[in-house]
Amino acid sequence: MMRWRFQRIDMRITRWMASNGIRILRISMGIIFFWFGMLKFFEGLSPAESLATRTIDMLSFGLIGPELVRYGLATWEVLIGIGLLFKWRLREILLLMFLQMLGTLTPIVLLPGEVFTVFPYGLTLEGQYIIKNLVIIAAGMVIGSTVRGGKIISEKLI
Repeated sequence: MMRWRFQRIDMRITRWMASNGIRILRISMGIIFFWFGMLKFFEGLSPAESLATRTIDMLSFGLIGPELVRYGLATWEVLIGIGLLFKWRLREILLLMFLQMLGTLTPIVLLPGEVFTVFPYGLTLEGQYIIKNLVIIAAGMVIGSTVRGGKIISEKLI
C-alpha cells in the first residue's frame, strides 16, 4: 500500500518535471543571460568584465576597444536572455549563445594563468566561472533539442 502510494506520487512528480523542466530551464537561463548582460552595461559590476575584455583584446589584436567590447557583450547577452525568456527565434538565439560560450572558453587557452592556480585542475574563481559554462552549453543543447517539437517523456514507451 505504502509502496503503491509512493510510486503514484513519484509518477506525478516525474510527469510534472517532464512537462515543465525544459520551459523552466529556458526561462532560468534567460534570466541569467539577461542579468549578466545587464551588469556589463555598468562598468565594474560584472566580475567577468576584465577577463572578457582582455580575451577579446587578444583575439582582435587590440582592434576593438574595451568600451565596445563591454557594450557589445552586454547587448549580445541581453539579446540571448530576451530570446530565451520569450522563446523568440530560438534557433538563432541558441546559435548566438553557443558562439558566446566558445568565446567564454578561450581564456583557458589564451590566459591559463588567469584560469588555473595549478594546471590542469586547480581553478581560480574566474576559472570556475568559465568551467560552469559547460552546464550552460549542455542546457542549451537540451533546449535546442526541442526547437522542432521534441519533448521529454517521463516513461518508457514499450
